[in-house]
Amino acid sequence: MARSSSRKQSPQNLSQLRIIGGQWRGRKLQFAPVEGLRPTGDRLREVLFNWLQFYLPDARCLDLFAGSGALGLEALSRGAGSVDFVELNTRAARTLAEQLKQLNAREAKVHNCSAEEFLGSNGSKYDLVFIDPPFADNLWQATLGALSGHLSQDALIYVETPRDTVIASIPGWEQEKEKRAGQVCMRLFRRAGPAG
Repeated sequence: MARSSSRKQSPQNLSQLRIIGGQWRGRKLQFAPVEGLRPTGDRLREVLFNWLQFYLPDARCLDLFAGSGALGLEALSRGAGSVDFVELNTRAARTLAEQLKQLNAREAKVHNCSAEEFLGSNGSKYDLVFIDPPFADNLWQATLGALSGHLSQDALIYVETPRDTVIASIPGWEQEKEKRAGQVCMRLFRRAGPAG
């Protein structure tokens, strides 16, 4: 059994994920195995980042419900300009911050707070937002509604849900991509109509 300690976490108490593309390709990183944390798998990440390959260079990204940081880390590895990671769980946030430090990822910051709190207090605009909350919390629709004012003109929103979850239409947005794999549904949204 793991012993509680304020010291640096033992590797035996951590799980691993692998970066699959970009400058850190093949790099194995640790994350805290907290309840409800479910990193997007390699195959799904490969599909997602194939969708995003032309949008990523220098993009300002927001990884809400970051957990392991798999999506934001993959984005940084593949050329994103910056990533804000938002994670409520203190242990997960601390472990993610340690991984970013090891990678010398200067254009990344971890915010240990809820997505709601972050969006309510931060006025930044983003080119790409990842929304992959714990499935049991059913936070997709509320989070989408809270993004108003945080998105650049050409922003994209990625949403990961259980396979059969219905996402109500988002005024002014259209679904560009969708893929179901196993028990997961991946969706990519962009603004409806021509930009500008």
